[in-house]
Amino acid sequence: MHTWSERISAKVSDIGFPVRRLLPSRTARHIGPFIFLDHMGPAHFNLDQRDNDVRPHPHIGLATLTYLFSGALMHRDSLGSVQRIEPGAANLMIAGRGIVHSERIPEDIRSSGTPVEGLQLWLALPVALEECEPAFIHYDRDALPSWQQDGSRIQLVVGHAWGRSAPVAFPGDALYAVVDMDAGATLEIPPGFAERGIYLASGSISLLRYGWPDSAYLPANVR
Repeated sequence: MHTWSERISAKVSDIGFPVRRLLPSRTARHIGPFIFLDHMGPAHFNLDQRDNDVRPHPHIGLATLTYLFSGALMHRDSLGSVQRIEPGAANLMIAGRGIVHSERIPEDIRSSGTPVEGLQLWLALPVALEECEPAFIHYDRDALPSWQQDGSRIQLVVGHAWGRSAPVAFPGDALYAVVDMDAGATLEIPPGFAERGIYLASGSISLLRYGWPDSAYLPANVR
């Protein structure tokens, strides 16, 4: 079996706040069902500037997962959903045949100067569900399995790994976990996926490969 890894560098853009995009890249159009990976911020917002809210826009045929490291966002959509998301929680939006949504910076976050930072992941739906009814589900931080293991603090957001299951109801085969590692800690990445990726939000890591699958990607450090 041929086992390899590739380092992916981010493309940086400014849409009223900085966004670093890892997927898709020239050599990796997707990793499993993950077709876009955007790192938003960190960004500060003030009370006078409003053109940096993400105004209403449509999605179709996919799902988005929003997860914050700091700050907050207010989600609204054409289903009537109104939901504030804060660090450690997850917003899953299944666009299906079509949905319109916006993401705005709450007034208290603007007035306090709290930086907003997080990830938005876009996932391809199974072909049979690309035109399903749209849906939006919010998961509080306490609803997501969290534990400590071998010097790492792990929060499982999507999928099944390390003997645990996440409640996030993405209708496909996917794994997404947030890991905060102590210096010198090691962690085995769960097997069983044709493609696996590690996104390094901050710090540095070394990858020791023991039977990684045919397609595995180690994204570049973005800070």
